[in-house]
Amino acid sequence: MRLWTLHPRHLDAAGLVALWRESLLAQAVLLGRTRGYTRHPQLERFRAAADPAAAIAAYLRAVADEATSRGYAFDASRIVPSEGSAPRIAETKGQLLYEWEHLDRKLQRRSPAWHRERIAGGQPTPHPLFRIVAGGVRGWERIERPEKG
Repeated sequence: MRLWTLHPRHLDAAGLVALWRESLLAQAVLLGRTRGYTRHPQLERFRAAADPAAAIAAYLRAVADEATSRGYAFDASRIVPSEGSAPRIAETKGQLLYEWEHLDRKLQRRSPAWHRERIAGGQPTPHPLFRIVAGGVRGWERIERPEKG
């Protein structure tokens, strides 16, 4: 499961679809509707939010909005409405930059044209739910080392 700190606009089609699926799974976990993935580290920042259900709903809405802007038909009715609003979640610049590098490597292999047009030489923007603050890569992140070659 990867719930990107990056704005969904940076993801190629395969990445956006995967993010939608994984975010819906995260919603089910946070609402207690599944027993799997309950200890997944990517959920820590949502659980720490004042209203985890509102936070994941806001996250999903931004993903659905990006899909709509591309002409995709994601079923936004699957987003469980929450009573509260979600204040932005603080996330570190180090985490954002780590994910940018991770996405850069992934898209070089999976989607070279998307990489050239959307990622190479660009700067990351965060998902609208996140407010970027100083700091390094989060302790819950599984650091992947790039292959030498």
